[in-house]
Amino acid sequence: MFSKILIANRGEIACRVIRTARAMGIKTVAVYSDADADALHVREADEAVPIGPAPAAQSYLVIDNILAAIDKTGAEAVHPGYGFLSENPAFAEALERAGVTFIGPSREAIAAMGDKIESKRLAKAAGVNTVPGYLGVIRDADEAVEIAREIGYPVMIKASAGGGGKGMRVAIDDDAVRDGVRGAMNEARASFGDDRVFIEKFIEEPRHIEIQILADGHGNVIHLGERECSIQRRHQKVIEEAPSPFLDAETRAAMGAQAVALARAVDYRSAGTVEFIVDADRNFYFLEMNTRLQVEHPVTEMVTGIDLVEQMIRIAAGERLTIEQKDVAHKGWAIEARVYAEDPARGFLPSTGRLTRYREPPASPFLRVDSGVYEGAEISVFYDPMIAKLITYGGSREEAIATMRDALDRFSIRGVGHNLGFLAAVVRHPRFAEGRLSTNFIAETFPDGFSGAELTAEEKARLVSVAAVIHHQYQARDAQISGRLRPAPQNSGCREWVVLLGDGSRHRVTVKETAGGHAVESGDTHHELVSDWRVGEPLYHGSVDGETVSVQIDRKGIGYRLSFAGAEFDLRVLDPRAAELAALMPVKQPPDLSKFLLSPMPGLLVSLAVTVGQEVKAGQELAVVEAMKMENLLRAECDGRVAFLHAAPGDSLAVDQAILEFE
Repeated sequence: MFSKILIANRGEIACRVIRTARAMGIKTVAVYSDADADALHVREADEAVPIGPAPAAQSYLVIDNILAAIDKTGAEAVHPGYGFLSENPAFAEALERAGVTFIGPSREAIAAMGDKIESKRLAKAAGVNTVPGYLGVIRDADEAVEIAREIGYPVMIKASAGGGGKGMRVAIDDDAVRDGVRGAMNEARASFGDDRVFIEKFIEEPRHIEIQILADGHGNVIHLGERECSIQRRHQKVIEEAPSPFLDAETRAAMGAQAVALARAVDYRSAGTVEFIVDADRNFYFLEMNTRLQVEHPVTEMVTGIDLVEQMIRIAAGERLTIEQKDVAHKGWAIEARVYAEDPARGFLPSTGRLTRYREPPASPFLRVDSGVYEGAEISVFYDPMIAKLITYGGSREEAIATMRDALDRFSIRGVGHNLGFLAAVVRHPRFAEGRLSTNFIAETFPDGFSGAELTAEEKARLVSVAAVIHHQYQARDAQISGRLRPAPQNSGCREWVVLLGDGSRHRVTVKETAGGHAVESGDTHHELVSDWRVGEPLYHGSVDGETVSVQIDRKGIGYRLSFAGAEFDLRVLDPRAAELAALMPVKQPPDLSKFLLSPMPGLLVSLAVTVGQEVKAGQELAVVEAMKMENLLRAECDGRVAFLHAAPGDSLAVDQAILEFE
């Protein structure tokens, strides 16, 4: 067994590998860019070595820098994590030449499966079902249009060296193919240094289900069952679970057998994942093979009890698998939600900044958080915006969902935009609870985007009750302050309040202190609240009428912002007279910024498609902004004339910074 391994990655996956290595008694070496000097993985590793400037292309992707760190520290093996160099055959080859073990498959297997065109040919030869399509490299947009017409719309444009949803576009007509090919090529070139793309038939109403495999260097190959990864946005997985609520035993066995056959065909060694697209009739087609650890691997670990990182390390050290196929069984259910630094209200655009508050829900045998950040850490523009992975477990799918719902309500993040509310809305949606999933789930369930969940009347009543109790306790504390100019109201533990919600609704309630907590009365309704919450705490965790609730609290001027069940409410709690006067106050209107094109995110202005004085039409391309390795095309919302350019290609943009101005 190795005595020291280097982790050629960052963030949560680097921390994840460190935890298992430490448990195995193996020392670890972290590498870091200038932007990650204070990162969590640097703090947790036994040693840390700087490898270059902040951009990944100058640090984490530079093989020579990694080799220099290995030479400096004497590491015997390298775990690549996922992303960066994890599926780069040149990296595996360089380690082999240096006499350092790569904790992963052979460079030949990486090369074969990393090229999506070649991998489909190999899969077909191995007897694996494949999606109809054109497996040649597309030269230009005109050729792409011809091929798409032959296959039949809709089609999927994919980067040959792609992964992580980058370099992928769905096209429904000729114009969409032309735009898609250009965008996919640009993204692929920026992310992978390889702009080759191909086209295949897009399976409608698809489910994305993948099979986890383990293979050692002695000819033993097994699969650990499936993961359902259908809930995606822009081809990026958002929520994953194991097992799938859709597969039956027969389909599961067939998919597992094909995954094992493909692994044997390329003499695979290590952990790997074979991804399939599954249609409504449970027909399944090979999508790709990821020759690395997957982001969503924890759900498989939760239901099988197998540490995949430990298995990768043991296989790389030459050990045989001690697990046979008959030993693998799914017990219970696990769900993973990816927590991203992004703003759902702005179309899920990336968000950057410092985590001014970061509080994870408490870990337990039923709840796990994999993260690579801490309170005070910075989310950088240079890397993927994922903050953490929240994984819950239950004896049934219903139990895992219930734990996930409460955990999302208790996860507190401030300082950057985040998708916690969106995740909460997804797992509370009836369609999710029923298991009616597809890769179109988000687009169909939230067709107009996401601006907050809609609460039921009962949920809103609970929120109002919590708000009233919170304010009542603040006022009770304030009443004890000495040196007041006028005496505090004497309420004998009972007082009347008016809760003014941001949606304009008014709720008149009476709060009474009881032996067990508080009672809130509003008309004919009555709610009993029990909690050990104390003034100043950012989370109210307790029960309302016997049902557990977790409500996040932020002070906002003289009011509050409460977050609960995917909804966010700005509200004030006033005494009745103050509420009467508040109703007379004028409302300040926001400034009109409609004549400006504002950057929706921090990023790099890649190009401008217009000039001063040019007439533009609604839908016309105006600019391209790149953020976190993704290109974002900005179009005109209406007809107009360009009056002034406030930025030039190559400029770094802040969120809401003006790019151009219309007359």
